[in-house]
Amino acid sequence: MNEAVQSEAATSAKKAEKIAYENNKLHKRLCRLVGQAIGDFNMIEDGDKVMVCLSGGKDSYGLLDILLTLRERAPIHFDIVAVNLDQKQPGFPEDVLPAYLTKIGVPFHIENQDTYSIVKRVIPEGKTTCSLCSRLRRGILYRVADELGATKIALGHHRDDILETFFLNMFFGAKLKGMPPKLQSDDGKHIVIRPLAYVKEADMERFAEVREFPIIPCNLCGSQENLQRKQIKAMLRDWEKKHPGRVENIFSALSTVAPSHLMDSKLFNFVDLKVTGEASPDGDIAFDEEPCAPPSNNVVRFGGLDDD
Repeated sequence: MNEAVQSEAATSAKKAEKIAYENNKLHKRLCRLVGQAIGDFNMIEDGDKVMVCLSGGKDSYGLLDILLTLRERAPIHFDIVAVNLDQKQPGFPEDVLPAYLTKIGVPFHIENQDTYSIVKRVIPEGKTTCSLCSRLRRGILYRVADELGATKIALGHHRDDILETFFLNMFFGAKLKGMPPKLQSDDGKHIVIRPLAYVKEADMERFAEVREFPIIPCNLCGSQENLQRKQIKAMLRDWEKKHPGRVENIFSALSTVAPSHLMDSKLFNFVDLKVTGEASPDGDIAFDEEPCAPPSNNVVRFGGLDDD
């Protein structure tokens, strides 16, 4: 009996050790990918005050956690303040975020604004409220950033969000437009950053489980999920399953753009295009039947996701 107990204990210890190893590897990968995105796009600079918008969802919790880790290792100094907008949705657990942020010692601000009543009054019953809610929330957060003296506004959008937005704009808005890792706000007064730009949603889901974040559900308002985004998410998931590497290639393509091979005359001057007599690697190979190399031998792997 003792031998059986000892064997079971040894097995449990090995499992726990393996889980701890995998969790640590996940954390290191996330920190590296976020650090890479911050460096690639110069998202955070010395002396910045970064306002992390905290919704209570897995992504914003994870973003705050990773930024706190990176701040300890960074060669520059920057401050972090967490901000939550309490929109007075019925059932919103207003004590959860203050308790969590107090526990981990992060400065925070809770902004109380009853946008829920406004949205419910304006949007017909049964229609998605996300668009109006987002606009109201954005304006309030810009104001709060001014009041807090924040120089950067950090949002928890990840790689999947960026890809989904790209296809949403293309399929339903007839635009080649995505969700950039860094941009100027529409009021021209703020810099908005997305440090999770290189991170997969699946990794954020697992990280949230590991960290045991006190997740607040995002459906408290009773609004239906954006059905178009849901379709795009399913499409990308199906592609990833049937054609491994395709989604990674699409994501890489967002940062490898050839304006001369598209059709936007505002980005490339087709009207005044003349021959130069010099060979160009970006020149069109007009008579090729295949516009690109076979994908089987030309899959661009998203760096760092298969680390040991």
